[in-house]
Amino acid sequence: MERIHVSVRSKPLSPEDAKSSPWRISGNSIFIPNQPAKFEFDRIFGNECHTLEIYEARTKNIVSAAVQGFNGTVFAYGQTSSGKTHTMRGSITEPGVIPMSVQDLFNFIEKEVDREFLVRMSYMEIYNEEINDLLVPEHRKLQIHESIERGIFVAGLREEIVASPDQVLELMDFGESHRHIGETNMNLYSSRSHTIFRMIIESREKAEDTKTDNSCDAVRVSVLNLVDLAGSERAAKTGAEGVRLKEGSHINKSLMTLGTVIKKLSEGAESQGGHVPYRDSKLTRILQPALGGNANTAMICNITLAQVSRPETTPSRNTVLRDTSDSKLTHGLA
Repeated sequence: MERIHVSVRSKPLSPEDAKSSPWRISGNSIFIPNQPAKFEFDRIFGNECHTLEIYEARTKNIVSAAVQGFNGTVFAYGQTSSGKTHTMRGSITEPGVIPMSVQDLFNFIEKEVDREFLVRMSYMEIYNEEINDLLVPEHRKLQIHESIERGIFVAGLREEIVASPDQVLELMDFGESHRHIGETNMNLYSSRSHTIFRMIIESREKAEDTKTDNSCDAVRVSVLNLVDLAGSERAAKTGAEGVRLKEGSHINKSLMTLGTVIKKLSEGAESQGGHVPYRDSKLTRILQPALGGNANTAMICNITLAQVSRPETTPSRNTVLRDTSDSKLTHGLA
């Protein structure tokens, strides 16, 4: 497994929250004065940063590598109301990581004049450990299958052939409108599911003679996953009960599994024949081919340093961040 690149984006605080926050940022470290713990990252982006800076720190290279045939995955992670949606989706005035990735993907393809490409996209959500197709809303409770020919795949998931960024983003907007959201005490529109936005890139060398049949030429296939993880949270803080409590339980369990998988991979368990619990959650099972081997992986952690959010922000209490922090392949992800 390639080393995971970890960026942290700190959500801007109100003057009142900034004054009361115990956290301090110095370089690429976050700490509380007069306490021994200090958490270091590859990059920390403060209040004044733009999403473009975060995208160019690592994601742009992952998109470029995907066009060259390497699998890549970018996670957006953080507690409810920490700014994940703004980072990944963006706005009219400030595009997010997903729109920039889509635009660059087609830009990189245009520069590959010696190859011809076929690009497909899918968009799915994992809600209460059930897989739903966001491009075909009636396709619900899909199952994960595995075969020699296709590897691990979601049976019945729609894959649309796409030819332009506008077409991709229009389909994504359609899918986003069918995602599960709900109100909690922390966020009026809280994402209650993980989503996996996937681009499948196939290419082969162009035939020198247009009349020549090159159907037997080797086809290069890679997958780019852009994953928006549902917000990590504590039930007591969100006021969760009933349906919301069930949703939160599934969210936190799958995030815990993701953290464990990352930790096991970083320790070399897979290469040493050890057990990696991919099957313990739908999220890690679907992403298994893109997490192991020589895949490129990055995590964008959205945090808020407000005093009120301290339990969720603290890496030692945050499963995914803690487990990745323990990894020998990271700089103490938090």
